[in-house]
Amino acid sequence: MNLKDILNKFFSYSPPLEYNFTLPDNSNKEELKKDTNNEKVKSDEKIFPSISVNKEYMQVKYNTLINSDIVLREFTLNARGRQYNAFIIYIDGMIDSKIMDDFILKPLMLRNRNNLFDGSQNRVVSEAITNNITVRKVKKFNLANYLINSLIPQNSVKQVNTFSEVSAGINSGNCALFVDTIPIAFDIELKGFKQRSVDKPNNEIIIKGPHEAFVENIRTNTSLIRRIINNENLIIENISVGKITKTKCAVCYMKNITNEDLVNEVKYRLNNLEVDSLLSAGELEQLIVDSNILGIPEVLSTERPDKATKYLLKGRVIVIVNGTPYGIIMPAVLADFLTSSEDSNLKVNFGNFLRSLRIIASFITLLLPGLYVAITSFHQEILPTSLLYSILASRASVPFPIIVEILIMEISFELIREAGLRVPSPIGPTIGIVGALVLGQAAVSAGIVSPILIIIVAITGIASFAIPDFSFGFHLRYFRFLFILLGFMAGFLGIGIGLFVYISILCSLQSFGVSFTSPFAPVSIKDGNGYFLPPIWKREYRASYMATKKENEQEDISMKWKYNSKLHKK
Repeated sequence: MNLKDILNKFFSYSPPLEYNFTLPDNSNKEELKKDTNNEKVKSDEKIFPSISVNKEYMQVKYNTLINSDIVLREFTLNARGRQYNAFIIYIDGMIDSKIMDDFILKPLMLRNRNNLFDGSQNRVVSEAITNNITVRKVKKFNLANYLINSLIPQNSVKQVNTFSEVSAGINSGNCALFVDTIPIAFDIELKGFKQRSVDKPNNEIIIKGPHEAFVENIRTNTSLIRRIINNENLIIENISVGKITKTKCAVCYMKNITNEDLVNEVKYRLNNLEVDSLLSAGELEQLIVDSNILGIPEVLSTERPDKATKYLLKGRVIVIVNGTPYGIIMPAVLADFLTSSEDSNLKVNFGNFLRSLRIIASFITLLLPGLYVAITSFHQEILPTSLLYSILASRASVPFPIIVEILIMEISFELIREAGLRVPSPIGPTIGIVGALVLGQAAVSAGIVSPILIIIVAITGIASFAIPDFSFGFHLRYFRFLFILLGFMAGFLGIGIGLFVYISILCSLQSFGVSFTSPFAPVSIKDGNGYFLPPIWKREYRASYMATKKENEQEDISMKWKYNSKLHKK
């Protein structure tokens, strides 16, 4: 045996002639599509009067022989002296067993005055005497109505007549009751699954303000908003997204404030999403915003009910996704990403000072590294001579060009930031301290980078943390590398061209029909449109670019204890 045969024996591969499985061909795909269509038709089928047929249908639909958490409980129901076969079906772990025992099974199974009443006479609904004539309204006995009105003492009970409605209720944590001889089922709300309690916000921390945050349960989140807005004009509509998951999304808006076209546009986009699953608010954000290849955020996300409420009262629409502790605010303009809930809680001069700092922080995050590269590569003459000598002396021992040096430091800083977020909480601060201090000092001592560059990268990183919205801060960090390359290639000219293109792109964007750069481009000088806060007693108007039904946010004289209306007229 030669060397070639030996290598072929050990390293060659010959496919087996027979397989234990078959891959689906085109004909099988067509059959699968037909089966899917048949499932859709079957899911819309009406419930049968025969309980045995209904039981067999539900057993097949939920694979009760395989699924360990699907419970189908058969029992005998007593109603007006007669007995009926019945069964309930639910998902174990999603319902409250004690409520089911006390308010469903016991009233239906055990002996009591209601279900053992024996009489074939019709029930008198009402009795009135008019002109000495007694008028009686008599209603014939109906088993379905009798069960709801007399035997099931549960608050939320709904009659359904299709299997699709039954499945929707069971999948959301309800219980379905089937009774023999009636072609309907009872969707009974018995939700009892574990959920996280309302806690402090983790990512949007403020000092003077409420310390409550959204949780994963959609009904808890809507109740947090209801507790703040005590008004019947707050509308909360449910829309299901996802063919498989059927994730509930709550569309919240103020009926007497929000523009109807905006509400209709949001609901239109949600109702026209052909996806199998929706698992988070981040996925929904990408599905409903206009196409944006540059990744510029066009909607706001918040975990604070008070922030969501403020935007609701300004005419925005909030969408809350079940299973995600965040609300999506739409539309959003550029100025919204640089504001915080803290601003309105502080005195006006302090709030405006913080907003000024955030503008400076945005420019530093986006442009400072690129400006440093441009100045050191092309425009050394604008630096004072002593500073220029200091920079040249610090870079004398660095073996890399400026572009390699700054890219190494910027990428290292992003790695440290990402590592600090992903590692376990007790280790996160340690990673940041070790990366920022030890590695930075070691890099300078080894002559890999210059000390001035460490200062530039540190200031840029600190400025990025001052931006309230994570998505917008991430966007600026992403574009920072583009401006570094432009500054290295063409200096101030490259950065200027890049800024021109960047601002042009911002001006062309729209968020649900509203210009992203409103009210600055196009310019709209009206009360309520500015970035900086006026005194609280002068915040009389809502933003005009929202086209709200109600323009005034408060009266001309809100502090009537101080400014009398008569003096105002004089």
